[in-house]
Amino acid sequence: MSIDIAVVPVAGHGTRLLPATKSQPKEMLSVGRKPVVQYVVEELGLSGIQRLLFITSHGKASIEQHFDFDEQLGGYLRETGREEQLKALEFERLNMEYFYTRQRRQLGLGHAVLCARPLIGSQPFVVALGDSIIGLHAQSDIVRRMISQFESNHADVVVAFEEVAPEEVVHYGIAQPAGEVSEVFQLEKLVEKPSREEAPSNLAVAARYVFSPAIFDALTRIKPGKGGELQLTDAISLMLDGGCKGLGVTLSKTERRFDIGNFDSYFRTFAEFAMSDPEYGASLRSFVRQLLDREET
Repeated sequence: MSIDIAVVPVAGHGTRLLPATKSQPKEMLSVGRKPVVQYVVEELGLSGIQRLLFITSHGKASIEQHFDFDEQLGGYLRETGREEQLKALEFERLNMEYFYTRQRRQLGLGHAVLCARPLIGSQPFVVALGDSIIGLHAQSDIVRRMISQFESNHADVVVAFEEVAPEEVVHYGIAQPAGEVSEVFQLEKLVEKPSREEAPSNLAVAARYVFSPAIFDALTRIKPGKGGELQLTDAISLMLDGGCKGLGVTLSKTERRFDIGNFDSYFRTFAEFAMSDPEYGASLRSFVRQLLDREET
């Protein structure tokens, strides 16, 4: 597979998750046993990604530290007879190289992707948002399928989409397909947060993209929006309007997107992951049932 590099934007402040994110990145919040960003990295590893470029900002050093080898911790666990706990550190040995660059000002997702240009250069690449997990416990090959479609169809952009309820379209970038929708479809346009009545479909952008380097030129040509931010969806729309080939790939029924953007979605995600834990899930489910039964009596 020729595309083996992914850009992972992790520069946002996470203000909707304050105070939990005051002194730690939202991407490092725990979901079950692991921080959010570890699930993202492991998912990308399953799809053949071997190089990761994190777009960071002030206060994100713990992400870098998390993916470093911690020989001191490993030695401590061995010396104290806790070898079984070393399994929790196996992610350190993923076949992955990590790179980091800074988004020095918060100017939107599009600007964060543009910060990768000096390091990405003229090669195609994946973008995976660092606060969104695809699939329960990140068991998804959506990126592998997207790369395959990108290469076999000579596309310029491939976007992952998931079906959402009609009342939810106001929160997402929504696909306007060029024809009938199937697992892979021609993408005519993206509409950012349309009203329910104006939405061309109920297919919402699902936090995974594959781009040709043409996205960088598009990002330099769009106009900043509110707060001076560059919107990635605006750049994609400019590419499509200019004749670039765009495809949509839909998530399967087992590949839900878990978005850690606010407390409601974070609590739901944590609960689902924790209750499906192979060791503690059964007892937690029993405990939750007891709580619910107690409330009903």
